[in-house]
Amino acid sequence: MSVSLKIYKIQYRAVIKFFVKEGLKSSEIHSKSIKVYGDSSPSFSKIKKWAAEFKRGRTSLEDDPREGRPKSTTQEIIEQVRDMVLDDRRMKVREIAETIGISKERVGYIFHEELDTKKVCARWAPRLLTVDQKRTRMKISEQCLERFNKNKTDFVRRFITMDETWIHHYTPESKQQSKQWTEAGCT
Repeated sequence: MSVSLKIYKIQYRAVIKFFVKEGLKSSEIHSKSIKVYGDSSPSFSKIKKWAAEFKRGRTSLEDDPREGRPKSTTQEIIEQVRDMVLDDRRMKVREIAETIGISKERVGYIFHEELDTKKVCARWAPRLLTVDQKRTRMKISEQCLERFNKNKTDFVRRFITMDETWIHHYTPESKQQSKQWTEAGCT
């Protein structure tokens, strides 16, 4: 429920409570409410319900807490979704929902609102190094520099270099098949 709708409900209930304390009947409260609020006025049945509640001694204007489906967007579930996607960026929402045991809509909410990710076609994703790949290369470079500083002559003698040649095995696939999850700013 939106915050503004909740505020309006509480305001209407406060007016109903005031008129009940004044001694007005539900029908009188409803007619006054229509004069003031017009079409946005609460229905007669709502006014009658809340008037009866206030006559019985109710003081709170808030809705009573209800049992229902527990909120499924906990930090643990968000982390589970994040881990599953990091393991396999091509994982489908349905697969994640079935594995964790939450709805597909909730998984979508977690992707878009909590993790700020979207699914893009892999063919459109640039072939830049990821943060993890950059970190790994930096660690290897630091280790090489450390070994070089320890023993320069031995390092040069033992160090093997070669050209990196990237060979991409290309199997044509549809755009739908090539989609994968990525962070919003990384397209």
